[in-house]
Amino acid sequence: MHILLILALAVLYPATHILSGWLFDFATINDHISLIYMPAFLRLFNLLVLGPLFGTIATILGNLFLLYQFNDALSLALLNIVCSSAAPLIALLVFRIYWKRNVSLKSLQDLSTLTLVYCVTNSFTHHVTWLLIGKSQEFELTEAFWMFLGDLNGALLGAYLLKAILDFRAKKAS
Repeated sequence: MHILLILALAVLYPATHILSGWLFDFATINDHISLIYMPAFLRLFNLLVLGPLFGTIATILGNLFLLYQFNDALSLALLNIVCSSAAPLIALLVFRIYWKRNVSLKSLQDLSTLTLVYCVTNSFTHHVTWLLIGKSQEFELTEAFWMFLGDLNGALLGAYLLKAILDFRAKKAS
């Protein structure tokens, strides 16, 4: 059952990436930054639903399915996959260390805090990686902020859509 859920979420990831790019083309800053990036929600969702190991595997597989879509060198694409997969793990670890407990899926405060930490972590890891490999000549604070904002908008939109779907199904069932 785990393998089917991992594969389903891995396939959902590139589909969401492509749909997000199409729907929110008007909000695109560059090839790697959009002001509304829906897969940001799935990165956290995978981790929280499947756990750190299987959630990360689903995110990595989903990103690998997207390799054909990017015009970047393979090495840069693989580094971006590492950043995209590591950022939610780092955020979860930071949450556990700082608050000395696990995230409660029933706590809106915990989920909001984790989302904010994830968005900062994701933007930071990507931009530092780009700086270290020479893709960027300097740390672009403005671009880092836009990526943070895009991840935050995507994560919030994804959470609201999931809630709306769950509410609709509950209403339909009763």
